[in-house]
Amino acid sequence: MKQLVAALIAGLLFGAGIALSGMINPAKVLNFFDLAGTWDPSLAFVMGGGLAVAALGYRLLFGTREKPFFAERFQLPTRSDLDPQLIGGAAVFGIGWGIAGFCPGAAIPALGLGYSDTIVFLASLIAGILVAKSLKRRFSAAEKRVTQ
Repeated sequence: MKQLVAALIAGLLFGAGIALSGMINPAKVLNFFDLAGTWDPSLAFVMGGGLAVAALGYRLLFGTREKPFFAERFQLPTRSDLDPQLIGGAAVFGIGWGIAGFCPGAAIPALGLGYSDTIVFLASLIAGILVAKSLKRRFSAAEKRVTQ
């Protein structure tokens, strides 16, 4: 239960920060990518501020604690290689972000604004996740058949 409450508080803080910074407005995000037109550097400051807070938090947490507050151990990634799935996923994420002006983290708080674009984006996001999972299952099954 403590983990759920901590996750809820973290999510609420993240959503409030995204809303306060204006990053739930896709036009503001898209203006960041418009270097030759109405360029708005505020997204860089938001990302930089988030990176600074996260770096400090990680330093304090991993430097002073042997385990998380509400879990038995830290669960950190063990892989550090760059595989085609990671590169392809990052590319699709970036292209989608550049086209729609939303990243998944900002789209959830933006639901509160009632933009119909947000609902379309989230429906497309969910559809993309389902298609990717289906393709991954099919490729894994085909790969198993080939190696047998």
